Amino acid sequence: MESKLYNMKGEAVGKFDAPENIFGLKWNADLVHQVVLAMQANARPNVAHTKDRGEVRGGGKKPWQQKGTGRARHGSSRSPIWKGGGVTHGPRKNKIYAQKINRTMAAKALLTVLSRKYKDGEVIFVDSIEMQAPKASAGKAVLMALGKNFSGFSKRKNAALIALPSRSVPTIKSFSNFGNISVEEMRNLNPLSVLSTKYLVITSPKEAVEMLGKKSAIK
Repeated sequence: MESKLYNMKGEAVGKFDAPENIFGLKWNADLVHQVVLAMQANARPNVAHTKDRGEVRGGGKKPWQQKGTGRARHGSSRSPIWKGGGVTHGPRKNKIYAQKINRTMAAKALLTVLSRKYKDGEVIFVDSIEMQAPKASAGKAVLMALGKNFSGFSKRKNAALIALPSRSVPTIKSFSNFGNISVEEMRNLNPLSVLSTKYLVITSPKEAVEMLGKKSAIK
């Protein structure tokens, strides 16, 4: 599948043959939904925790004698019906939300999402994006150049995800000031991160295809 190849200036400099086994898969909504839901569950922080009457402080002494006061009988001020007492049926942090994701499922879901993005014209192939020094002005120039061909770069949030072949600190820092742009290594791409942005910018597509080809070979 032939696609345009751009440079950092937003100019079409050639063609790139996108492999059909990576960018031409059929949409599988059930698989993608299952994997994305599991990823969100695994990222869910488990911090909500309430104390029951056995964990709150104090309450060892009986508030008043059992009979003769005219008041209702109570054995502890830590009772759930007392202010400052324990909480009944509150959230506990011992609940585990994590879900298992098989490697085959995760790999197939990623390729399925990439294929959908490609079909919708939201995958951009750029020959190289590499900054020699961390400069926001250089990053802005790249975004403005690509924005001439793709209008979605003007979105306030989640405009694009730039996938690099390897970690480049100057390049990452050049885009760190833009809240609508995220930068990630190609090997760390996942269905959730790709679906969370409008465009996926794949730099050095030949190297990227090699990495994705390994995922497509997982069985």
